Amino acid sequence: MSDKDMREVYTETLIEMAGTDERICVLEADLMRATGTGSFKDKFPERAFNVGVAEANMVGVASGLSAGGKIPWAATFGCFAARRTYDQFFISANYAQQNVKLVGTDPGVTAAFNGGTHMPFEDTGLMRCIPGLVIFEPCDSVSLKSLIKQATEHKGSTYMRLQRKGKYTLYSDTDEVILGKGNVLKEGDDLTIIASGYVMVPETLAAADLLIEEGIKARVIDMHTVKPLDRKLVVESAEKTGAILVCENHQKAGGLFSAVSECLGEEFPVPVAAVAVEDQFGQVGTLEYLKEAYGFTKENIVKKAKELMGRK
Repeated sequence: MSDKDMREVYTETLIEMAGTDERICVLEADLMRATGTGSFKDKFPERAFNVGVAEANMVGVASGLSAGGKIPWAATFGCFAARRTYDQFFISANYAQQNVKLVGTDPGVTAAFNGGTHMPFEDTGLMRCIPGLVIFEPCDSVSLKSLIKQATEHKGSTYMRLQRKGKYTLYSDTDEVILGKGNVLKEGDDLTIIASGYVMVPETLAAADLLIEEGIKARVIDMHTVKPLDRKLVVESAEKTGAILVCENHQKAGGLFSAVSECLGEEFPVPVAAVAVEDQFGQVGTLEYLKEAYGFTKENIVKKAKELMGRK
């Protein structure tokens, strides 16, 4: 277990890189305290910009900074990052081939008490439609740090789903977490469970332990990069286990389930199912309540896995 919130790791990583790379800067839409980048502003005040509650303008400014040679990391709540800035991010950043690193915080049910208006269930789906965009969602502090560094080195825009609050460590500092490559966390022959993010990866690992008690061995994959999808690993897993369950803190439509299904349909069709939001809006509640409400529990993953096994 990490002793730091994910947002602390986010800011510390940017500060570390900015110490040797003057191109790195941060932008906020009046959420510097929520995102935790205040310490970046204290260290590099000339490279921290609060544009106010004007998210679309923030992405426009970030695109301009990129055109001037900077590497801007621009963060806001995921609902605003995806829905409110979409045209500016599509045209000014991606179509213009700029180097904007957009961050959508509080993905899916982790928006919790901010409720349905602030609960992004559709951000990955929207972003997947942008040609060439890299999309990723770290599940823990180690992968967060590693993927931020790789995204900074990537020439082109990226979109990261960032869990702000919470402390979780799955990987060790010696583990490789490579942008664009999934990580096999458990081996198994009966089915594959592909998960992403802070909520679903730990729950999936717990579900895999319950399945072992019932004699079912699940291969578990952390698919931290949704785009480009690690198609080689998806196909290899389909060939090995004959069924794939996708678990994501997002609408079933458009996100990781859709990406995996498209890959399997084109390359190696096998039974596939999802633990995801089923065409619903968000609501207000604690994280634990919302996980129950949308079926993001180890018990429901076990149920879905057993149903999927019956389709093999």
